[in-house]
Amino acid sequence: MATLLLRNADRVVTMDEGRREIAGGFVLVEDQRIVAVGDGEALPAADTVIDLSGHVLLPGLVNTHHHMYQSLTRAVPAAQDADLFGWLKALYPIWARLTPEMVRVSSQTAMAELMLSGCTTSSDHLYLYPNGCRLDDSLEAADAVGLRFHAARGAMSLGESAGGLPPDALVEDEAAILADTRRLIETWHDPAPFAMRRIVVAPCSPFSVSPGLMRDAASLARSYGVSLHTHLAENQDDVAYSRERFGMTPAEYAADLGWVGPDVWHAHCVKLDEDGIRLFARTGTGVAHCPCSNMRLASGIAPVPRMRCEGISVGLGVDGSASNDGSHLLGEARQALLLARVGHGPAAMTAREALEIATLGGARVLGRDDIGALKVGMAADLVAFDLRGLGLAGARHDPVAALVFCAPPSVALSVINGRIVVRDGRLLTVDTGVLAERHDALSRRLVNGG
Repeated sequence: MATLLLRNADRVVTMDEGRREIAGGFVLVEDQRIVAVGDGEALPAADTVIDLSGHVLLPGLVNTHHHMYQSLTRAVPAAQDADLFGWLKALYPIWARLTPEMVRVSSQTAMAELMLSGCTTSSDHLYLYPNGCRLDDSLEAADAVGLRFHAARGAMSLGESAGGLPPDALVEDEAAILADTRRLIETWHDPAPFAMRRIVVAPCSPFSVSPGLMRDAASLARSYGVSLHTHLAENQDDVAYSRERFGMTPAEYAADLGWVGPDVWHAHCVKLDEDGIRLFARTGTGVAHCPCSNMRLASGIAPVPRMRCEGISVGLGVDGSASNDGSHLLGEARQALLLARVGHGPAAMTAREALEIATLGGARVLGRDDIGALKVGMAADLVAFDLRGLGLAGARHDPVAALVFCAPPSVALSVINGRIVVRDGRLLTVDTGVLAERHDALSRRLVNGG
């Protein structure tokens, strides 16, 4: 078996039950598993040894909500200054021109960006499939890049003519949606510990699918034992739509459809009311918090401190790269801290709580007990950040908090499932220059209609 020793880290942030932070610590990996964590005394031997002096070592960050294809439409002028519904209406006609290559290349681009920010596990919510696009295109991209991946089979079935938001040309037949979801689960889903690929059942939102599809999707997911994901209570228009169309709050609607429980997580929940918070806490329902997107679209400030106080599992999501417009997950942790303080006061969130949400919180939201912490028996997903750059100069008083308070650095080292995928700040699995060049060409074609 192959062994890897990461030693002499200024701090090892374990996120274990005691939230230990080990000065001068090490982590030993055998194949894909962590087998030892400790201080620098009596270091074990290993096939590969990496000295992490001047670095903080922590669990790989977990991204719980994204729309990777949207990296093709960052900063599109028509959608720069809109709220959620206006933003979607401006971009739907552009996204209707997506091709399978665009999905593959945009997914690789988003994944590479995430990995260089410290992300080792990501979910992605692909909910439109024009021109022969398939979720398999994203899954194959993840295989090539080396990211641990939860692929959410999204769907839209309720077009404008039926009272939904998306154009009729972008919606799918509900029977076809369910059939393809079954195919994906049976082809790709791996329920085993340390799985690199899992499938999630994920109709897009209350304003783009029917109640029948939501119920059928929940039944399908539970028959296979896979997770459920959708958008909920993202802004005031979202709440107004739910009240007008269904006569319920978003949380009441979710509960009525069977969309609560430990196998469910909802994105955003900016406008989740007090009853909804208690419902989610009681049922073990998780939340993907997307602070950058919520600010970008002026959706509001999610009540994350209140959710966490009630025991709700909260993870971070960078959301779509056209509503953020970036995929820096450590930067998202910083924004989560700052936004919590803007909305709820300077004690609303600490730097370490932000890092916990970005690691252990995200793992719990995705229903995983094998990632999110550095302890014996966990998957070998680890990232190290170099403290010696200009952006962190003067912040060594508390190197862990510095990762959140200071300008977010890129990752120096990333190990996913025991494999080194970033070394000395360079992604080893893909040529990012070539990837960016192709991505830009496809972006121009998509936006300009060429």
